[in-house]
Amino acid sequence: MTKEEEKNLKLPLFGILRLLPFLKPYRWIMLLMILLGFASSLIDSAYPLFNRYALDHFIGEKTLAGAGTFAALYLGVLLFQVIDNFVTASLCGKIEMSVNRDLRNAAFSHLQTLSFSYFNQNNVGYIHARVMSDSGKIGLACAWRMMDLVWHGAYILCVCIMMLTVDVRLALMIFALVPVTVVFIIVFQRKFLILHRRVRELNSTITGDFNEGVTGARSIKTLVVEDRIREDFERDTEEMRSTAVSAERTRAFFTSVVSLMSAFALAIVLWKGGQLTLERLMMIGSLSVFMSYAINLMEPIRMIMQTLSAFVEIQVNIERLTKLLNTQSDVADSPEVVEKYGDTFRPKRENWEELHGDVEFEDVSFQYPDGEELVLEHFNLKVPHGTNVAIVGETGAGKSTLVNLVCRFFEPTEGRVLIDGRDARERSQLWLHSHIGYVLQTPHLFSGTVRENLCYGKPDATDEEIRRALALVSADAVVDRMEKGLDSQVGESGDLLSTGEKQLLSFARAILADPRILVLDEATSSIDTVTEKKIQEAIATVIKGRTSFVIAHRLSTIVDADVILMVNEGKIIEQGTHRELMKKKGAYYELYTRQYEEMAADLV
Repeated sequence: MTKEEEKNLKLPLFGILRLLPFLKPYRWIMLLMILLGFASSLIDSAYPLFNRYALDHFIGEKTLAGAGTFAALYLGVLLFQVIDNFVTASLCGKIEMSVNRDLRNAAFSHLQTLSFSYFNQNNVGYIHARVMSDSGKIGLACAWRMMDLVWHGAYILCVCIMMLTVDVRLALMIFALVPVTVVFIIVFQRKFLILHRRVRELNSTITGDFNEGVTGARSIKTLVVEDRIREDFERDTEEMRSTAVSAERTRAFFTSVVSLMSAFALAIVLWKGGQLTLERLMMIGSLSVFMSYAINLMEPIRMIMQTLSAFVEIQVNIERLTKLLNTQSDVADSPEVVEKYGDTFRPKRENWEELHGDVEFEDVSFQYPDGEELVLEHFNLKVPHGTNVAIVGETGAGKSTLVNLVCRFFEPTEGRVLIDGRDARERSQLWLHSHIGYVLQTPHLFSGTVRENLCYGKPDATDEEIRRALALVSADAVVDRMEKGLDSQVGESGDLLSTGEKQLLSFARAILADPRILVLDEATSSIDTVTEKKIQEAIATVIKGRTSFVIAHRLSTIVDADVILMVNEGKIIEQGTHRELMKKKGAYYELYTRQYEEMAADLV
């Protein structure tokens, strides 16, 4: 356990204050839930009083006078409690699910506003846990844990008051056991909490091991590391088993201590209460009340300490989720831009200008948020409307940096990126992104049908427009082979299709949106050479009248580009047309010649 986590163990209810904005809409429901919970605990603590009356009156006085009224009152109270419990449980469920929903919606919506750098620095598992797991635990705490705290706290208060009203001396003798019980619970509950947290950490590790063992099965077999993978998995599961056993042993011990304290309390009642009864200083019914309270008083104390521990645990979840919600995007529209153009979820499209397609880098320097060196330094480039810009270089050279700046996925560290002569920051991100078509090297499709995926780029597209876009990139044959055509399911992340088929559909989706700026990030790398040739012909048609940025691995595909930028170690070292760069016989010449020789060797 880290020092920060140890510190969090001392902050039981502080984190709940951070949730007030999410709890405020349900404050009246929560108030009603608390009042009903208090009423339920009051009734539970009052049941022994019914027993006392029955023993002292009906049995002690040997009469049934008033039995009907007694039975009616008892059944009435019982019915009220049944209704009370039903309503309380319903309200708890509503609060849990509502807070859970609101937290997830807020977190997911906020994620849509964050820039690429956040997702580069945080993996999917971490983000998924914040949105799904942490929000669920917080919702549970705000409803059921809060209800546990109210019910058990009110029950203890009511029992203590009733015991004092029946017999002060006997009540004080029982109260003397409470501090001892609380100390035992605190000590062992804390130890259990630490062990339980370690069990959860190990469970996450085992889940990760299992995921790697399944998704990486091919690599495991080709590297012949089955024994090592199995040993790692068995080591983690054994540690989890031993830690879990220790945790349960600790919980069993302090549960037994609570039971022992209850037995001591009952012994005190039987000893002292028995004496008082024999001396006729206490009625048998009052003795029965004390016996009931003595047995039941210690368990609510244990439950309160356990609930407080749960709130301590929730502190970590709250901090992680609120950290996500408080994360500010390093690419954000100014208040003035939002006022005029709207934001991601409330766009003011009526104020949007047409995008022509002129792009200019004006003295741009750029450093990634998590980097230390400039990858662009005082870079200038004018890209008139309709220009085809190719970006080439070795793998990992930093070819995507330029298009990330054009798309405003990152902001320049210095200088400006101009779109149609204006700083891109003077208009909204959504306005710019709505005019950009981006085909990634690794294609991604959403769960749903082919039609639904294509229409993400243009929701009102007709079947004729869809078919035209598919035919343009030779993706119509892919759809025709599918059983239900455009209404065929593509599976989760498009898993029912091959990588090449997903790439073709991604290409068609981008073209269907009719973007003014088209970005192709090694878009043909997952396609066979025959299909690639068809797509290259389609690209030549599609890019006419559009500004295009093509990141290419195979240089033979971009020889006709208007401008070729040669990138190395994140910096542009050469630029010009294919003919100009070949004449220089520099880095581009060497890369092109090497690829040409490799292709020639493959044909031999």
